[in-house]
Amino acid sequence: MSRTARVATPTEGASQPTLCVPVTFDGGAAFVAESVPLALADHTLPRTFTKEWCEQHGLKEEPGSAIVIRAFDGSSVALISLDSTYNKLEHYRLAGAAAVRVARDTDAAFFLPTDGIEEPGDAAQALVEGALLSAYRFKKDEEVESVFHIVPLGSPLPSIETHDEVVEGVARGAVIADGVNWAKRLIDTPPGNMPPKELAKQVVKHLKDDPYVDVDVWTESKIREERLGGLLGVGAGSAQPTRLVYATYDPKGDDLVHIVLVGKGVTFDSGGLSLKTGVGMMTMKTDMTGSAIVMAAISIASRLRLGVRVTAIAPMTENLPSDRATKPGDVLTIRNGMTIEVLNTDAEGRLILADGLSLAVEANPDAIVDVATLTGAQVVALGDEVGAMYATTEELNDYFVDASKRSGEVLWRMPLPASYETHIDSDVADMKNIGKTGQAGSISAALLLQRFTDGRPWVHLDIAGPARADASRGYITKGATAFSARTIVEFLSAVAAVSSPESGD
Repeated sequence: MSRTARVATPTEGASQPTLCVPVTFDGGAAFVAESVPLALADHTLPRTFTKEWCEQHGLKEEPGSAIVIRAFDGSSVALISLDSTYNKLEHYRLAGAAAVRVARDTDAAFFLPTDGIEEPGDAAQALVEGALLSAYRFKKDEEVESVFHIVPLGSPLPSIETHDEVVEGVARGAVIADGVNWAKRLIDTPPGNMPPKELAKQVVKHLKDDPYVDVDVWTESKIREERLGGLLGVGAGSAQPTRLVYATYDPKGDDLVHIVLVGKGVTFDSGGLSLKTGVGMMTMKTDMTGSAIVMAAISIASRLRLGVRVTAIAPMTENLPSDRATKPGDVLTIRNGMTIEVLNTDAEGRLILADGLSLAVEANPDAIVDVATLTGAQVVALGDEVGAMYATTEELNDYFVDASKRSGEVLWRMPLPASYETHIDSDVADMKNIGKTGQAGSISAALLLQRFTDGRPWVHLDIAGPARADASRGYITKGATAFSARTIVEFLSAVAAVSSPESGD
């Protein structure tokens, strides 16, 4: 069981075990909005908490800071900081996470003053995202069934339009968080329990009832018939058969923009014959993160009824050493006929993505987006909280910059310098799968992938660092993060809003 979210009346909210009241700061003092009732359960709150009181009780200005005024009998009241404004979405996610943290395993109510919020629906969505994402636990026995109630307030009452926006925002937030948490669960599953065949099975199970979604699973024989040489080459060393999942969401709208998502699905990466160290393998069950993200994104798009066509392609395999494994020096032929000299079998993600991108081009999309835990170089450059983004058009870059701001997932645009193409020149094939030692590793990988996009508008997300968290922080839980899934959903939502104002129904 898990935490869910719903909109509640003030009376319903006041009956919950934990009552969460947001405060904003000015000059070190904390303020309660005028629409929030000061008499809550057995507590009577002041409208202003002085700077001295906040310092004494540990209530800080930083968003998500929280203290609890506990009751011997009845409800406890939690004061939760939104910093100095009601209009930053990321602050609501942190506040939602704080509410879940102080409520622990019990139901909670968050009193949301809508008068000072420019987009109350978006604020409600962010609040729910933060609450439900932070409530994720991989161990089923750690999950509890509880409800996060959002109580929209106004002076004297929120308008019908505002109330409806909050209701819609809560529903959106729940759909998005549930989809992301599903992806996190796939990623966190031990690799022995999630080989390619099982991963494909879980995707089919999750997507089978999604509106306007069709799912096709390619077996190894089909993959061979379709000439996916990169995918077959990476999987050659494993006894587990490869798979490719090809999912489509088509709400049958006229002239809808078509986006293809491609995600890396290496269910375990030992490095192949270019074997990783023992420490280097410890987190390699997460190397299928990209596949989980694109399948979560298409599912969320369907459940939100977004007016955009989406195709999601996920090549899935293991990268293991054996007597049948691809050897350094081997040449693989990708679906589109181009050849890659494999000099390092641990640079395998780009090999299966080359096949995935070739299929993406054949789908004739308006834009292609791929996402992968691709390079250690990305971690060196940007660490574990910022993802690398490569965009071939300014329009796509602008879309993703805006989507990143709305999702709170930080992306940094990286260059695609043509002069670096020589880094992947090969004497025996069209290209080699590694660049110059110690130089521009993430860029070299991106330049290789770009060759398989046929000049289409394209975004590449290298998320090797932020795909996993070593410790919980804010609404991020330890382990898999499914970083960029929410950004991709925001991107799809923005495209849908421009291309088709109406829903797909």
